[in-house]
Amino acid sequence: MSKPFAVTDSTFEQEVVKSNVPVVVDFWATWCGPCKLIAPILEEVANEYDGKLKVAKLDVDSNTAVASKFGIMSIPTLLFVKDGKVVDQVIGAIPKAQLINRLAKFLG
Repeated sequence: MSKPFAVTDSTFEQEVVKSNVPVVVDFWATWCGPCKLIAPILEEVANEYDGKLKVAKLDVDSNTAVASKFGIMSIPTLLFVKDGKVVDQVIGAIPKAQLINRLAKFLG
């Protein structure tokens, strides 16, 4: 069973950019209401797509370097990273069905 895992400014390169499977990165913060809404959806996705993709969570309050590198202005923001490159982005909490549709394109 796969769970979303935390990444930081120092582990982002290794865990996300150099990952051998696609990664969905959730930029979030503890005080963000919509982030709390999408969290259980991301947990389900992490389990359902175990082995096909990883779900990483980056707390923007304690990891400002990566957030500013990608120009994250509002949260939650999901970045879809494949082969070290951002190939899609979703800003705001979206329903699971919409996320599944994005993942289908992402995983091709």
